[in-house]
Amino acid sequence: MRIHLAACFALIIVSLANAADPAGFHTLEIGEAAPDFKLPGVDDKEYTLASFKDAKLLCVIFTCNHCPTAQAYEERIAKLQSDYKDKGVALVAISPNDALAVRLDELGYADLGDSLADMKLRAKDQKFAFPYLYDGDTQKTSLAYGVVATPQVFLFDQARKLRYVGRIDDSEVRTVTSHDARNAIDALLAGKPVPVEKTRTFGCSTKWSDKRADAAASLAKWDQEEVKIEPLDEAGISKLAKNETDKYLVVNVWATWCGPCVAEQPEFTTMHRMYRKRNFQMVTISMDEPDQKDAALRVLRGNHLSATNYISAASTKDKLAESLDKEWKGPVPYTILIAPGGKVLYRKTGEIDPLEVRREIVKVIGRTYAGRADK
Repeated sequence: MRIHLAACFALIIVSLANAADPAGFHTLEIGEAAPDFKLPGVDDKEYTLASFKDAKLLCVIFTCNHCPTAQAYEERIAKLQSDYKDKGVALVAISPNDALAVRLDELGYADLGDSLADMKLRAKDQKFAFPYLYDGDTQKTSLAYGVVATPQVFLFDQARKLRYVGRIDDSEVRTVTSHDARNAIDALLAGKPVPVEKTRTFGCSTKWSDKRADAAASLAKWDQEEVKIEPLDEAGISKLAKNETDKYLVVNVWATWCGPCVAEQPEFTTMHRMYRKRNFQMVTISMDEPDQKDAALRVLRGNHLSATNYISAASTKDKLAESLDKEWKGPVPYTILIAPGGKVLYRKTGEIDPLEVRREIVKVIGRTYAGRADK
C-alpha cells in the first residue's frame, strides 16, 4: 500500500515515547486502573466511568471523525459492540482530538471535522449504537489514558484494571490475520490470560491542543497564496466539461452580482484546502462580463480562493451553459461535480449544502487508504 505523503495523514507507527506528546505523557501500563472521566456524548448525556459499572469488561476506544484509519475501523468497532454487548462487555468511544488543532489539509479523507457538533452528525449518519464522547475541550481524559493515536483500544477487566492496550487488529485495509482486541476480550470472558497484552498502535496521531498554533499558521499561510482569474472561451469550457484529467472536478459558476454566490464562496475555499492534495480540483467560473474581471478577482481574493478561477469568455450565456452542462437551466450559483471522463456526478442549482457536497466528494475520492481514488 502506497502511503499518502500529506503530513498527519500518513499511516504511522506510534511509539510510547513520542516527542510531540504533552509533558508528563505516558500510556497506561497493564494492570493500572482506568482513570475516571466526565465527558459529554453525542446523545447530549454525560458519562463517567460509573456509567458502565455493571459491565464485566469495559472497552474504551479512542477514535475520531477525520482520520482515514479511524474511518476504516468504524464498522469493526460497531461489530465489536454488537457482538459482545450481550456478553457483559460495554464499549465506549472517545474522541481525543482538539477540533481547533486539526488543519484543513488533514481533513482530506473526511467530510467532517472533530468537533462535538460534527461527531453528532457522524454518529447519526453511521448509526452508532455505542456512546461516542468528546474530550477535545480539555483532553484530560486522553492525557490520563495516554492516547497515542486513533483508533486505540484500552480494555479493562471487571475490577477496571487494564488488561489490553493497542490496535483493534493488524490490518486497516488488507486481510486481518490477528484479531488482537477480540482475542483479548475472548480470553478475559473465558477467565484466561490475555495472549498479547500490548501491541503497536497504527493510525493518526492525537491532535493535542498545542497544535492549534500550527493550524492557525496554516490558515495564515494559505491566505497569502496568489489568487488569479483567467478568461475561458467556449472551447475551453467544453474541454473542462470533458475532464480529460484523472481528477474529480468541482465546478462552481457564480457572479459578483449574485448574493448567494458570494456568500457561499468561503465554503469552496475550505473544500479547496481540504481536498487539493488528493485527486481533486476546485474550479470556479465567473459569469460576470469580461470588463468586470477586476471586480470578480477582488471577491475571489477577499475569500482567498486560490483555486483554478476563470471568467467566462463565451459569446453568450447560452453558449456557456451548452458548453459546460446541457442540463443547466441558467440560474446561479450552479455547482457540479465532474468525474474523470466527463460524467456529471452531482448538480446543484442555488446555494449548496456544504456537507452534502463534501460527502459527494469523499464518496468518490475515498475515506480510507483502501478507498483512495488517487492510489
